Amino acid sequence: MDIEGRVVLVTGANRGLGKAYADAFAAAGAAKVYAAARDGSRITDPTLVPIDLDVTRAEQVEAAAARCGDVDILINNAGVMHSSPMLAEGSEAAMRHEMEVNVFGTLATIRAFAPVLARNGGGVIVNVLSVVSWFTVPFNATYCASKHAALAVTDDARIELKAQGTRVIAVHAGYIDTDMASAIGEPKTSPQQVVERTLAAIRGGDDLVLADERAKQVWQALRTDPLGFAQGMQKLWD
Repeated sequence: MDIEGRVVLVTGANRGLGKAYADAFAAAGAAKVYAAARDGSRITDPTLVPIDLDVTRAEQVEAAAARCGDVDILINNAGVMHSSPMLAEGSEAAMRHEMEVNVFGTLATIRAFAPVLARNGGGVIVNVLSVVSWFTVPFNATYCASKHAALAVTDDARIELKAQGTRVIAVHAGYIDTDMASAIGEPKTSPQQVVERTLAAIRGGDDLVLADERAKQVWQALRTDPLGFAQGMQKLWD
């Protein structure tokens, strides 16, 4: 799909990766970019159209779909991470919140905008996932669980929406250099690289985006030595 002249909506667009997506689509010639955030007043760039959207609030999701009836491309970027092991104190509350945003929020926007995309010729949905959609890091297990579930939502939406001509793209990356990963000392990928590879997939027809070297390494390792990879996670925890 060409991006020039298209209408895009990006969730979680007030900062980090979401802002990078919104800026890149505007620069790429999109006719309109809806920049959605829980507080749309924080979006001050005049090239963007601010939208109040908390993806965990059904009434706001429905209102956004009603208002933004011209959308061709939906970027499900909004997310939250609490960095909790599965059996740690407070893990249930952490995972419930991560599930509400990362899974149920993504599902809600897909369900609300699928009819919009169908009316507009099919369009594209991009779900920002993670390398931990494929495995579990013990120190961040509740977030991993939410991304596993978000991958299942993504895979099924691709199947169900194919008939209406809607493509569903999964974006996988390691740590991205945003506020979410600010406390993590591991190497990080720039938001701009993730965005560039996503836009290339939209233009080129790919449904899988391996947005950095970490994603490529994990993708390959889980196919060549899944047992060894799992043992590595055990050693990490031990």
